[in-house]
Parts: sequence; C-alpha cells; structure tokens
Amino acid sequence: VQLQASGGGSVQAGGSLSVSCAASGLIFKDYGMGWFRQAPGKEREFVAAIDRNGVNTNYADSVKGRFTISRDNAKKTLFLQMDNLETEDSAVYYCAAPRHRSVYYYVPSRRSEFGSWGQGTQVTVSS
Repeated sequence: VQLQASGGGSVQAGGSLSVSCAASGLIFKDYGMGWFRQAPGKEREFVAAIDRNGVNTNYADSVKGRFTISRDNAKKTLFLQMDNLETEDSAVYYCAAPRHRSVYYYVPSRRSEFGSWGQGTQVTVSS
C-alpha cells in the first residue's frame, strides 16, 4: 500500500488549505480512510475519517465545522479541505488506510485500526 500526500503549505490564521492523498496498492473503494496529524512534541492525533462510500464522516471536535473530508473512488484519492485555520492546526498531516477492508458505512477512527500511512505533508498556520 502506498499513500502519497500532497498539498499543504503555509497560510495565515483564518485562511484555507487543502491536502490530498493518492492511494495505490489497495482496492481503494473497499476501505474507509482517515487523516491524522502530529505537531512537534505531541502524539499523532485523529483529525477526520470517511467511510468507503463517502457517505459517513467523523471529525475530531477541534476541527468540526472547519475541515471537510471527501474522497474520489474513481481517482483513488482522499481529500481534506481545511478552512478557518488556526495556529493550533499546524502539524504534519498524514493520510491513513485501515488494516482491514471496511464494511459499508463504517467510519474507522481509532488509530489502532490503521495500518498504512502516507509520508505526511506539512501544514503551517501563522498568526
């Protein structure tokens, strides 16, 4: 499994950024997917996840209402749109695929469920 994240960058607080993740080596449409992030000196934390069909989503409380996760199964790509960014959102963002295929409408959200990780992309929000 290969997960190639791209996008990210630097923006001022209140701005927007998007990141994407191109997947290969797995039947993408069979897996719920997730985004995590890790700031310096902190644990990797859950950000958002989506079911295999793109119907159900789950968000960390800290990003709810500001971030939107989506997917394009035809292009095997996962997206994260980040609006109204805050300095606390600065981190390396990782896309992740679970260890096992997902049942329909299930949203994997626990870190232990994920077994494949992208290389990460940096998001920096300045005040």
